[in-house]
Amino acid sequence: MPGLDPYQNIRAGERGAWASIAAYLLLSGIKLAAGYVLSSSALTADGYNNLSDIAASAAVLIGLRISRKPPDKDHPYGHFRAETIAALIASFIMAMVGLQVLIDAGRSITAGDRAAPDPASAWIALGAALVMLGVYAYNRRLAARIRSQALMAAAKDNLSDALVSVGAAAGIFGSQFGMPWLDPVAAVAVGLLILKTAWGIFYSSTHTLTDGFDEKELETLRGTIERTKGVRRIKDIKARIHGSNVLIDVIIQVDPELSLIESHQISDEIERRMERRHNIANVHVHVEPYEEPSASRTEGT
Repeated sequence: MPGLDPYQNIRAGERGAWASIAAYLLLSGIKLAAGYVLSSSALTADGYNNLSDIAASAAVLIGLRISRKPPDKDHPYGHFRAETIAALIASFIMAMVGLQVLIDAGRSITAGDRAAPDPASAWIALGAALVMLGVYAYNRRLAARIRSQALMAAAKDNLSDALVSVGAAAGIFGSQFGMPWLDPVAAVAVGLLILKTAWGIFYSSTHTLTDGFDEKELETLRGTIERTKGVRRIKDIKARIHGSNVLIDVIIQVDPELSLIESHQISDEIERRMERRHNIANVHVHVEPYEEPSASRTEGT
């Protein structure tokens, strides 16, 4: 929301992290107990997946809490990147659990004959999928509103968990038709999907921490600045993500006949347009005089 205090954004993001933790605590307990009682490898794997998500969501919550700390002598830009680091830690936790799920599923496949799981476990998995879809919708809307990378990563994890539960249910239902091996195979799919989600979060986090920025979005920001009245040319523009904030450094060229006050007014207008259109309040504008290319520069000597 334009003009919203970034620290209020972070506090709002914490509600999403708590919603995920509460859902995962409930569902992991139900799935692990039901998976053991009903002899379902897929449901048990899904339960372990939710256990990893508790740790991942807790890491996001801790990161959000740290990022609320105000700027200090060692962190003049604040602690906003703590939530990105938390998302990176969460990706490691998810990857380790994904590998463990694959190992356990592989052992189950090679163990030989096994009874088909109770079909009730499939209905439990489908119910869990509906719960996680609701949590995903809530966190996705909240993350988009407050521009939180960490919470958006958590929302993607919520969606993958819903899909994992659907896949587990499909494997369990399939095992009822004389193919009990479908249940552990579904557990393998669960493990692979956990690893895929972990890789996506890892890539996004490291891209942000190394000051990577989407080229298409940068061109959109450039277009907004170029269309600002008084800007003759953009000499250079850079952008980076700092937690849930975008920081922009831009060098513009203006009519050299303009006064200092007029040049400053152009800078102010750029800042207003960036906040109003893109919800970006952190814009550093450097102004230089514009020089027309001379013929002597374009012709050879």
